[in-house]
Amino acid sequence: LVLVRESRNDSFRTGGVIEGMTGYPVMGQIPLLPSKRREDAIQYLAEKPTSVMAESIRNLRTSTLLSNVDNPPQIIVISSSIPGEGKTTLSLALSQNIVGMGKKVLLIEGDIRRRVLTKFLQKKNQSPKGLIAVLKGEQTLQDTVVHDELVGADILLGDKNSANAADIFASERFGKLLEEARSTYDYIIIDTPPVLIVPDARIIAQFADALLFAVKWDSTSRAQVFESLKLFESVKHPVTGIVLNQISQKGMKRYGYGGKYGAYASYGMKYYVN
Repeated sequence: LVLVRESRNDSFRTGGVIEGMTGYPVMGQIPLLPSKRREDAIQYLAEKPTSVMAESIRNLRTSTLLSNVDNPPQIIVISSSIPGEGKTTLSLALSQNIVGMGKKVLLIEGDIRRRVLTKFLQKKNQSPKGLIAVLKGEQTLQDTVVHDELVGADILLGDKNSANAADIFASERFGKLLEEARSTYDYIIIDTPPVLIVPDARIIAQFADALLFAVKWDSTSRAQVFESLKLFESVKHPVTGIVLNQISQKGMKRYGYGGKYGAYASYGMKYYVN
């Protein structure tokens, strides 16, 4: 039964396999957070800066910022194949980590259909106007962003709007907004919708200096990953690298990788304080 199950496995468990099958580098391997709630996860990273999770985000930051030495990326776009792969938490964590370098970061809610970041801040009783208000000229960027103390970054939320999201991101006004943000912030991170669901991520990708693609460990099918990568390639904006996300340490041991696989090996545990 075990052999049959393994032969029918249609997901990714190691960075080496996903690199070999896709041809794209794995720029980060992020363990499963000890909390299911997004706010608790970000709090954990703030309180445990030398944990396995925090170090994995730091490794992702290093790989991303050094991905183009001649032209270091300023706008970083994050997407995935389908919902539930952890890209929004990844966007928050990466923003928090870059802020830790003393940099000024703007996190933009590019998934304005689901507005997950808005829900994250509304739990703190904040519900300001957002991206649409800025694009309409009703408010300036600086008057609209919300500064979150836990993340340490300014966040531009996606307020409700009847217009089509893809048309909003394809507009000249959105491009001008990003140009303004470039002159104000050291880094801009955009959390986008899953590429297999709506076209928004492919449109936003044209503005990216670096495009990160999150793949949920032992979950996202290979067919979904391959199709998603082809969609980005079809608009001449291939991904910069892949992030293998939500890796289970127990699962790695169960599949036989626990004793030798990088940060999840027993010999590496002395470097972390979880």
